[in-house]
This record gives sequence, structure tokens and C-alpha cells, in this order.
Amino acid sequence: MRFDLTDLRLFLSVVDAGSITQGAARAHLSLASASERLRGLEQDAGIALLARHARGVSTTDAGEALAHHARLILRQQALLQGELRDFAQGSQGTVHLYANTAALAEFLPQRLAPWLATHPRLNVELKERTSAEIVRAIAAGRAEAGIVSSAVEAPGLVRQPVADDHLVLIVPAAHALAGTRSARLADVLGEPFVGLEPGSALQEHINEQARRAGREPAFRVRMKTFEGLCDMVAHGVGLGIIPRSIATRLRRRYRFGVVALEEVWARRQLCLCFENWAALSPAMQNLLRHLGATPP
Repeated sequence: MRFDLTDLRLFLSVVDAGSITQGAARAHLSLASASERLRGLEQDAGIALLARHARGVSTTDAGEALAHHARLILRQQALLQGELRDFAQGSQGTVHLYANTAALAEFLPQRLAPWLATHPRLNVELKERTSAEIVRAIAAGRAEAGIVSSAVEAPGLVRQPVADDHLVLIVPAAHALAGTRSARLADVLGEPFVGLEPGSALQEHINEQARRAGREPAFRVRMKTFEGLCDMVAHGVGLGIIPRSIATRLRRRYRFGVVALEEVWARRQLCLCFENWAALSPAMQNLLRHLGATPP
């Protein structure tokens, strides 16, 4: 089967868009050129790769196989280009690591520092996303690896737990719940809440669990940092939900009660997540080992 990288990029653009017209635009090709390239791919393959219908296109089984391998090929090509560019610039590259809010706030800082100190020619670019977004990005080949919550499903991917990430309810010291051991989210959703700013991966996860429990949290204010959230709760502004590790650390500075959440979704672990260890770049493998990964 004959194809070039432009063909593969075009095919994935069409698959992701569900439309030849939109896919051609994303690939910066004319519709006529894109259609000709797709016909050539199918002729070389000897089988239909796309099912065309009134609302657009979808992949056949053969097309799904091509899309999977195309993503792998393009990802490897991007890794090769990146490594060669980094060597030419006198460094050994940048590792792009996706992580949810809790991993960025508590898990990564103390673990990344010694690794970066011993790898002066490597850089790390951290990208905050929800755990579900990270899983989708890895599955689609848009990301090598990430740190996600065990609460999210990750079919076809490897997940390796590296730290507890239980969520707890924090309440003002004078609140009626301050002396209790545990509570359910559904039972406190009528109370005012202090949340993290819109777009926070952790807050989006909490909001989704609240919707499943029957209602949206009533936020009096949203804060940019966990410190700001805890300060608001300590002053009686409302309740909050944060990782237990952060609550334990900040409780020494702010006065608030900590109440365990009974739901399974709150008893989370942080997990390293990737698809294929052998396909990871050497730098990523090195970093993940440092963070606690065990190669399969």
C-alpha cells in the first residue's frame, strides 16, 4: 500500500471531522485534491476505508485499522522530529506530560524537582486537563502519557497507581459537620460552597458528581488556588472539596474540619496512564520510571 504522511494526516483529519469537506480544510487541502488522495488510498488498499452517507463519513473496519496505525506513525514521526530538533539546539528535548489538577498541585512538584535537577538538558511541559480528557488524548495518539484519577475508565490503556488521591469535604470549624467522620455529597448540596475557578479539572470532576447526585453546587465564590479555597472555608463562607493530602497540609495554617466523603468516586488514586510502553520516547520512559512506573 502506497501512501505518504500527507495522506495519513488528511485521512485522520477526515475521520476526526466526520466530513471530507471539513477534513480537507483542516489539512489545508482543496476538496478536489483531498478527494483524489482518498480515492488513491482506497484504490491502493483494495477496500473501502470510508463509509459515505448523507451527514458525512465514518470509518469502515479497514478504515479504523488504518486510522489506528496512522496515529502511531505520525506520533513516531513527531517524536523523531522533536528529538532531532532538540539535539540540533543543544538540548535533549521537552517531555509533554498531561496531568489532572490534584497531580499538578500536590504530587508532581516535589517529585519533578529532583528529576529535572539531574536532567539539565531535558524540559517538562505540564498540561492540565481532566482525567477523562487525558485518557481520550492518549487513546487518540495526541498525548504520550499522563497522570489521571483511578475514577475514570481507560479501556485499552495501561494505568499504574502511584499515590492516593482521596477527596474530602472541608467545613468551617464551627459547622455542625466538623465533628463527624463522614458524609455523602448528596446530603450537603443544599449548603453554600467554595469552589475552584471555572476550567479546573478537579472542579469539573466534582461538578459532574454533584449533577449525578441531583443538583449543581451553589458556589458563593470560586478561587484560583487551594490556599484561597481553604481560607474562605475557614472564614465560614461555605464548604469545599479538595484532595486529602492538601487538606492535611493546609489544615495547619487554616482552621477547618475535614470530613471523609463516603462515595466510591472520592476514594481515588493517582495513576500513570499510557498506551504502549515500548512506543514512549526514552525521555518519557525515564520520567515515568522516576514517578513510579513499572515497565510492563
